Amino acid sequence: MDPEEFRKRGKQMIDYVADYLENIRDRRPYPEVEPGYIKELLPDHAPNKPDKWDDVFSDIERVIMPGVTHWHSPQFHAYFSTGNSYPAIVADILSDAIGCIGFSWASSPACTELEMVVMDWLGKMLDLPQDFLFCSGGKGGGVIQGTASEATLVALLSARTKMIRKLLETGDYKDQGQIMPKLIAYCSDQSHSSVERAGLIGCVKMREIPADDSGAMRGSNLKLAIEKDKSKGLVPFFVCATLGTTPSCAFDNILEVGPLCKEEDIWMHIDAAYAGSSFICPEFRPMLNGIEYAMSFNFNPHKWLMVNFDCSAMWVKDSQLVSDAFNVDPLYLKHDHQGKIPDYRHWHIPLGRRFRSLKLWFVLRLFGQEGLQENIRKDVRLAHEFKDLVKTDHNFEIIGEVKMGLACFRLKGKNDRNEMLLKAINEDGRIHLVPSKFRDIYFLRFAVCASRTTSDDVKFAWKVIQELSRKYLSDSSNENIQNKTSLE
Repeated sequence: MDPEEFRKRGKQMIDYVADYLENIRDRRPYPEVEPGYIKELLPDHAPNKPDKWDDVFSDIERVIMPGVTHWHSPQFHAYFSTGNSYPAIVADILSDAIGCIGFSWASSPACTELEMVVMDWLGKMLDLPQDFLFCSGGKGGGVIQGTASEATLVALLSARTKMIRKLLETGDYKDQGQIMPKLIAYCSDQSHSSVERAGLIGCVKMREIPADDSGAMRGSNLKLAIEKDKSKGLVPFFVCATLGTTPSCAFDNILEVGPLCKEEDIWMHIDAAYAGSSFICPEFRPMLNGIEYAMSFNFNPHKWLMVNFDCSAMWVKDSQLVSDAFNVDPLYLKHDHQGKIPDYRHWHIPLGRRFRSLKLWFVLRLFGQEGLQENIRKDVRLAHEFKDLVKTDHNFEIIGEVKMGLACFRLKGKNDRNEMLLKAINEDGRIHLVPSKFRDIYFLRFAVCASRTTSDDVKFAWKVIQELSRKYLSDSSNENIQNKTSLE
């Protein structure tokens, strides 16, 4: 493909992408294919000679699209939202063209410096404490990780290194091997599975703290666990608090957890992967009160801030504590400006990194703070609209409080009724939902996921849910009558 062919085919692909997104409402949100379907559509070996572009292009619809889950469909209400916008897509084209691997300032100065600027922009939009920002002149700053899972792991490993060095300095331990079995970290039993996974990778015990009735981790329960573990000779060193849990969008009480962590010299990391975007709105910012007690904080602009995956924003109060955990500095990576400006390879797990700050920069400039705020408020309004619709039907109930763009609901009665309803919804295919569970109560999650979702889409989803629930309830009633008759 020469430059002229690239211009032609690139425009063709841009048109395809625009048509796909603008007409995505017409596609079934969840695919009907079975595992292994692509193997049946493609040869078992790569072509010896180049294929024609037209053949490759036609295979997008023939091979790829039948197996795509359309996350940006207004009928997709599973999981949490994933960001998508034309400015972010355009920025990724430029990032792909530049193709730098920004592991150090010298490897691409613009890659490092733009990231520093936009992370300060974003931190100021969130009204983060100054010591999280580069502009404070202190040790803090922000970095774009790939995912919130990576951010949690980076925070845990940094906290682990900090505590190991502190204990070695006391002289009570000979080496790291004596300390590792004593370390223990904490999270809510409602935390994302990636927190538990971080503990597995970091080779430390992870204790789950039972959440209260609202799904929140409270300071009192955490304090009891810490005291119990300390009495056994264990060393608490890390707490992951969640703002906006995956099961129900619950918020841990960081105003209680934070002071306890400060008192016990425990690293508190805040995972606000989904809900963190909302804190750019003044009315939601109070949910972040207590951030001053955290050593690190993370949320995903690639969820609710119109930025395409992957772009996970993480801030730390003391970047040296992070770089101490990851600093490997071979001669071939050294440069004349080391120490004057961050080398981001010391701030995360991989060495290489894409020019991800470009898409954040494009989005912040082309939407502006007000445009991003309005999109968040719109999604919250739609979730409340869905909640109000659910409340009109006596067969259903709302689970928990609707704070963000997620409403949790269920058919009243036993769990198996809701399992059958979810199965019917997803087999029907007009909308897509996923379930969750809290204290053995099975329920369905309705998330406003796509930026194109409107009030009409919410009403359509509720119409589908009511239609299928009535059919299920009618079939169940008839089955019960038949069973009763046969017993008589």
